[in-house]
Amino acid sequence: MTNALLSKRPLGSTGLLISPLCFGAAPLGDMPETFQYSTSEEQALVTLRTAFESPINFLDTAAAYGEGESERRIGKAIHANGGLPAGYVLATKADRDLKTGDFSGEQIKRSIEGSLERLGLDRLQYVYIHDPEHTTFENVMGSGGPLEVLQKFQEQGVIDHIGISGGPIDMLIRYVETGAFSSVETHNRYTLLNRAAEPLLDVASRMGIAVINAAPYGSGILAKGPEAYARYAYSEAPPLLLERARMFAKVCLEYDVPLAAAALQFSLRDPRIASTVVGMSKPERIAQTLELANYPIASELWPALDAFGYDTDDPEENRFA
Repeated sequence: MTNALLSKRPLGSTGLLISPLCFGAAPLGDMPETFQYSTSEEQALVTLRTAFESPINFLDTAAAYGEGESERRIGKAIHANGGLPAGYVLATKADRDLKTGDFSGEQIKRSIEGSLERLGLDRLQYVYIHDPEHTTFENVMGSGGPLEVLQKFQEQGVIDHIGISGGPIDMLIRYVETGAFSSVETHNRYTLLNRAAEPLLDVASRMGIAVINAAPYGSGILAKGPEAYARYAYSEAPPLLLERARMFAKVCLEYDVPLAAAALQFSLRDPRIASTVVGMSKPERIAQTLELANYPIASELWPALDAFGYDTDDPEENRFA
């Protein structure tokens, strides 16, 4: 797997080449209510410096993470480094106003301007429209809406490429099918425990649109284990899912494979996925993640895990209800 991890893959039709592993910078925004832990600025900066020196060349953040704190810290790390490392790809996300819910074109313009300022950059390589489940398809795609605003930035050379990132799979498929986006990012919906994103992967693959798969650990349960972290997709895990995670852990133990290695490689081994986003908040996590990605796994493990089944429902259906 080592060579596969070092060999970059195309990010759809953009011409950008990215590592199969992507550094997820949401935890660097210090969001204890989401992740159940805090991250100091000092720790974040050391982690970013380590990431810049690693084989990973793809970084994922968003305007909304920690109300801009993730981007601010990344901006400091970029400045300290004298710019982004050569060949590095930074993706951020244009967000609604989290306080008012405003998802207008004007708000997206403010979001981009804020990102440029916090990151200390005059150009953004990759921008996703973030969590469009909080508005309507008509608003995003309509005249003067978020997509049109990003396309104008693109024409001005401020943004290079545009993607879509969100939750509900049917919604993401609808956006992907417009052909307006070069990649789609899904989270918590293509893991050992939940495969709701399967139809999205098929559609995107058929259309030559890159799939970025975030949260292969289901926000922690498949990394720390169900006993240590009984949550999935940022909420309490239902009993059936917990029981399945326990069975997965038991089978992995029999095969002498860390549960986290199986969870990560489940995503990395899928040819439909361009890159897998793993949230990291400590410098040592980078080496650990590379180790898990390279851990030898017998091919027999996969059918042994599949035998316990998996969910295909939306794991966040009731999160915002």
